[in-house]
Amino acid sequence: MLFRSKRFSKTSADDIVIDISEDAGIRKLHFGGDDTQSAMRISNPTELVLAYSRCVFGSLLFTGVPQNMLLIGLGGGSIAKWVHEYLPETKQTVVELHQQVIHVARSMFALPPDDERLEVLAADGAAHVYAMTPESTDFIVMDAYSATGIAPPLATTDFFQACSDRLTDNGVLAVNLWGSDKRFAQYCDLISAVFDARILLLPARQKGNVIAFGFKRGQNSPKWSELSTQAEKLEARLGLEFGEFVSDLARMNPHNDRRLFI
Repeated sequence: MLFRSKRFSKTSADDIVIDISEDAGIRKLHFGGDDTQSAMRISNPTELVLAYSRCVFGSLLFTGVPQNMLLIGLGGGSIAKWVHEYLPETKQTVVELHQQVIHVARSMFALPPDDERLEVLAADGAAHVYAMTPESTDFIVMDAYSATGIAPPLATTDFFQACSDRLTDNGVLAVNLWGSDKRFAQYCDLISAVFDARILLLPARQKGNVIAFGFKRGQNSPKWSELSTQAEKLEARLGLEFGEFVSDLARMNPHNDRRLFI
């Protein structure tokens, strides 16, 4: 049975209500009455419990492990924790608007302290991107979706263009979307326009999340057989369901029986 175990109320400095619930060994983060924002298996804090958070790493089917990564939106820290645990070669910066969210992620969701591979900043995500040096990161993950959609400053042509400009030559932008949002097509069109139609959509097999990937350069329309081989290698190394990711890419993207067009 779901129960509220703790509530972090609004303060004058941080206008967000954070609810924590626990059920069957899973601790969840909710922003007020919103759906689950993050989930952690208490016995295995680095496991990516929510399917959409695993889909974020479908990008690894096409690119190498990023050396530098920017995550916009922390939540309970699931993505940040997984990268810190399983991608030791990746240095990540996390930008979260609310200091209270950072506090909860560290006190309730086992987010590790900052070190040489992890820096968590309480700051505005859009402003941070605009201030970055061009071509300075390999992977930008935007996980700032809420019940009202993407915050307006993070859903403009200018912002997505800034993300593209900050990516290295083979960089990728990953945006967490909700497939039933009336603005879903609008968001995809914005990303596609900025990335010259180099966009892939990966639907999660849990609820209605869809990860939109914008690629800085084309991927030479890989064969399904090549993607399957890559998926086997990644699955053996990282444990995520990369084989399912390959199958699910056929659901929402141009392809034929031999190739995925990107």
